[in-house]
Amino acid sequence: MPEVFDSLPGHEVPVAGIRRGLAGLWTAVGQRGEPTLEVDDAKATQVNFVLHLGLNATPADAQEQFATVVRFSRRYPGRVVVLCPRHHDVSGPEMRAKIYGECFLGRTKSDKRCVEFVMLSYARSARPFLENQVSICLSTDLPLYYWAHRFSASGRLADYRYLLGRARRVLLDSAIAPADALDYPWPNPRATRDLVYSRLLPIRQSIGQFLAAYRPAVLVEELSAVTVAHAPALAAEARVLLAWLGRRLTACGAALKAVRSATAVQAEGQAGGSGADLEVTLAYSAPGRFFRWRGELASGRASFEADYGTGRTELTGAARLLAPEIALSEAMFF
Repeated sequence: MPEVFDSLPGHEVPVAGIRRGLAGLWTAVGQRGEPTLEVDDAKATQVNFVLHLGLNATPADAQEQFATVVRFSRRYPGRVVVLCPRHHDVSGPEMRAKIYGECFLGRTKSDKRCVEFVMLSYARSARPFLENQVSICLSTDLPLYYWAHRFSASGRLADYRYLLGRARRVLLDSAIAPADALDYPWPNPRATRDLVYSRLLPIRQSIGQFLAAYRPAVLVEELSAVTVAHAPALAAEARVLLAWLGRRLTACGAALKAVRSATAVQAEGQAGGSGADLEVTLAYSAPGRFFRWRGELASGRASFEADYGTGRTELTGAARLLAPEIALSEAMFF
């Protein structure tokens, strides 16, 4: 299998020449002899962002995440360092580097938004020097955000204490992370954010806005079960959605220790037997009282059904997950 590092764009430079190479990205000569970009524009960065591609990442997966960060950078230009650990130590330099840059026009021609990438491939033997090299690559006086993608073990990732401790946000995706990732004693646990929770934002908002029409006491009176049914590919989303519902219903006064809560795996595209990808059900011991939300992500359609003693209500709505680049910004800044 080719190395992840070789699958990413950019041109290779000596590790010691990264800064010089980045400066050269913005001083290339245009057709009429002028610089292609003003240096001040190139330095209009807002964030430092480290994308750490774990050993479970494939070249195709790495290219997909790289494209996600490029789209993210159209809104939030920054300096991005992509870390690519090698599966096996090979002959040659312990650390290799690539640089890459893109610029985008904003609302006007004078609104230039630029992103600089540094890709670092490193062998296990170079691991003790990695944080020092990363710190040199980052822009000073800007916040650092760290995305650990497809790492193989929480304990192994925990060795990167410089990144975990300094980052304003540490981004994980519990759908593909090790099972203990969200409960692991990271150096700065308050900084940890789950991308699954972030991409569920439109669904959480939609359900929350519907239920907000009822008094909290009405929502929790005689509540007996909370269930989230899901298609097989959405197990993590169902788990996170169920936990969110538990927190919100607890805030309304529910004693959820006495309430059954569960996720239920259904056949692909058949959550709850309804053809939905996700289905939320609140069941009550009182006859006739219920709440049900069904979402079909492929069509983008959702339906609400509820009866809280004032008559049956049925509504339609939208069902979607945030795009990956928007989920990144949601996890980082909110």
